[in-house]
Amino acid sequence: MSAGDVAGLIAAAAFVGLVAFLAVPLVKLGRTFDSATESIKELTDHTVPVLDETATLVASSNVQLEHIDTVTTAAAQVSENVSALTSLFAATVGGPMIKAAAFSYGVRRALAGLSAGARKGR
Repeated sequence: MSAGDVAGLIAAAAFVGLVAFLAVPLVKLGRTFDSATESIKELTDHTVPVLDETATLVASSNVQLEHIDTVTTAAAQVSENVSALTSLFAATVGGPMIKAAAFSYGVRRALAGLSAGARKGR
């Protein structure tokens, strides 16, 4: 065996050692990738039903909001009708009622004045 053969054997042994040294982290990295892939698959399996339920909930919420909008519109119309009725009542009945109240107040004052005058005359 020559010196070149011995150097070649040493270089080959060093290369085998280097490959063995680098194989361990590569195997661990492969296991990490396998675990990450499995975790992502589990996360996806659990997330998809939640997203489906959320979509259903949003759709049902939209239906409920439409119902609430209908009720709110009806309440606004009732409020407008009550306001119009109040204005109509005040315009038609309010004036005569005020006049009647003023008249009855005047009559009470006049009668009170007459009865006070009659008492002074005794």
